[in-house]
Amino acid sequence: MLAALQKFPATIARPVEVMRGYSLETLRADLVAGVTVGLVLLPQALAFSLLAGLPPEMGLYSAIVASIIGALWGSSSHLHTGPTNTASLLTLSVILPLAAPGTPEFMALAGMLAVLAGALRLIFGLARLGLLVNFVSDSVAVGFTAGAGILIISNQIAPILRLDLPMGVGLIETFVLSAAQIQRTHLPSLLLGVATIALIATLQRLRRRLPTLLIALVVVSAIAWVLRLEESGVHTLGVLPQSLPPLAKLPLLDLNLIGALANGALAVAIIGLVEASAIARAIATHSQQRLDSNQEFIGQGLANICAGFFSGHPCSGSFNRSALSFQSGARTSLGNAFSGAFVLIAMFPLAPLIAHLPRPVLAGALAITAWSMVDHQAIRRIWRADRVDGTISLITLAATLFVPLQFAIISGVLMSLGAYLWRTSAPRVQSVLPDAAFRHWEYQPHLPVCPQLAVVDVLGDLYFGAVNHVEEQMNVLLTRNPTQRFLLLRMHSVQRCDVSGIKMLQTIVRQYRDRGGGVYFVRVRQPVRQMMDVTGFTQYVGADHFLDEDHAIDHLFHRVLDPAVCIYECEVRAFRECQNLPKRPLPPEAIPLLPERGAPLQVPMIEPRELWQQIRSPSPPRVIDVREPREYRQGHIPQAELLPLYELLTHSDNVRRDRPIVLACRSGRRSERAAAALMRRGFDRITILRGGMLAWEASDLLMAIGQENGG
Repeated sequence: MLAALQKFPATIARPVEVMRGYSLETLRADLVAGVTVGLVLLPQALAFSLLAGLPPEMGLYSAIVASIIGALWGSSSHLHTGPTNTASLLTLSVILPLAAPGTPEFMALAGMLAVLAGALRLIFGLARLGLLVNFVSDSVAVGFTAGAGILIISNQIAPILRLDLPMGVGLIETFVLSAAQIQRTHLPSLLLGVATIALIATLQRLRRRLPTLLIALVVVSAIAWVLRLEESGVHTLGVLPQSLPPLAKLPLLDLNLIGALANGALAVAIIGLVEASAIARAIATHSQQRLDSNQEFIGQGLANICAGFFSGHPCSGSFNRSALSFQSGARTSLGNAFSGAFVLIAMFPLAPLIAHLPRPVLAGALAITAWSMVDHQAIRRIWRADRVDGTISLITLAATLFVPLQFAIISGVLMSLGAYLWRTSAPRVQSVLPDAAFRHWEYQPHLPVCPQLAVVDVLGDLYFGAVNHVEEQMNVLLTRNPTQRFLLLRMHSVQRCDVSGIKMLQTIVRQYRDRGGGVYFVRVRQPVRQMMDVTGFTQYVGADHFLDEDHAIDHLFHRVLDPAVCIYECEVRAFRECQNLPKRPLPPEAIPLLPERGAPLQVPMIEPRELWQQIRSPSPPRVIDVREPREYRQGHIPQAELLPLYELLTHSDNVRRDRPIVLACRSGRRSERAAAALMRRGFDRITILRGGMLAWEASDLLMAIGQENGG
């Protein structure tokens, strides 16, 4: 907030920045663009005010004030602020329960709604809360816009048919009442409305850059004037005031009224900001302009506040006018300000002509404009991409049609947040294996996994809402693979981990330790590692359990996993390190490899240097190397006899008992299995080389190479 206050003078002085370095050439370009956009703005202002249930002059006042203020204080050079379909429909929906259309109270409420919505937008901008628009997802925006378009079309049935329908009735009620009065249809009004729709559709197909709306209004209105259809009962706009936008008398101190409008004002503010921000971003992708969303919020807020005070109604950004501003060559936002000035100037000489503009013509223009709001392609794209988002979009569309619009928006936002929470609370936990080239890890459920080591990806954050799901999925993996005693947890997708996540990880580590194994980690992100450090988890699990991903499997394969399982019990070659490993499955009659669970093997250990002294003594022990021949040939203890574990387990009677026996292997794990088998056969003078050949090599003791002895 302090930073926002410090930037306050710069944001309010935005017009000075716009005018800095302004040239005559830029003025010419902006004037041309301003007149072009003004030609479209004038009829739209009339149509959108009628859509809101307001007199047409309020639309003109809104167009003049909002386009100038929004251009001067906004961020985008092309975003045009003024009356829009969505803002007008929301205005009608919010204030209809509070006053009757056409009354002074109804018009005052429209001005109050503009001021309140503008104040909220201004506060959002000054407080640097531009991120708020991110909470309205594309699926909600698309669904709401489509629903609003359908509602706008339904609202044009009455003026096109010249039926007497209550203002703001629901969709179904509109069709029911229209069907009940269909015999009272006014044929000239119907023909004018249909002719307007057909002409606009035809012109858009021929040349999209033409001011199709203005051309259609002029042509069809001229036909109506020539045929004297006004005398046949066709309703027209009526007399318009020829004056500058007057100050409105607003009930600014009526707290009860403000409370009644607050919910609707919030909906108008948020949807307007989403609409304006999306349009500004879309145009900026073509203009390459850098935008400031917070400054745009300020511009939108001031535009609505001023529009409310000067007898206008809520406004927002218009896509077709913004695109036209860019296509017409506007250099700065002053082009949009000139469009408002054009409407102000044109209003005086054109007011007598506008008074005879047929309402069915405006209704037809609104109907075909509203049809473009139903973005079928976007709805299909969202549905194909994600069924959850597609469902949210369709539900928002339905809610827009059948419940008050502000509640439809809120329900869509809540559904989006709920879907986000549901997704983040259930991150994928999946066992992965190397691909065929051993370069990447992939989810391959059709392939067998390593019976000792589980490699698991956690694809999501470990926060309090997700830990139960992650723990349940880990337990499923534990149950599915009961022989896996070690876990390699890949954490690259975990951006955040809270205290609940740390406690869950401690539980997982404890479960694997109870199995006689452990848990190792790779690719732990810095914020997560920092949380592990400060909570003591790193110390609990051991700093050596955080591995480099490129060498993790090599380390675990050679220093942690039991090679006896790899060679004698497992036929799977899951990792690169398994590919050249000899596989010698034990026959059924072989002696079990491990002692009974709960009865740990107690075998004396001998240090490498002590063994070195003993083998040089007059009565050396018998050193039996239980590794495979290939390992033995690469280097072994002098005088050691080779007796691979497979042969020892299947032919342990061949081992002589005349001397004490020292068992050696790479790390000591196969020696433990050999010791268990020999002790079951009655051998009592058994010792294991502590740390195996790894410890022997680390002690720089002499090794024999290339010899192979029988056992």
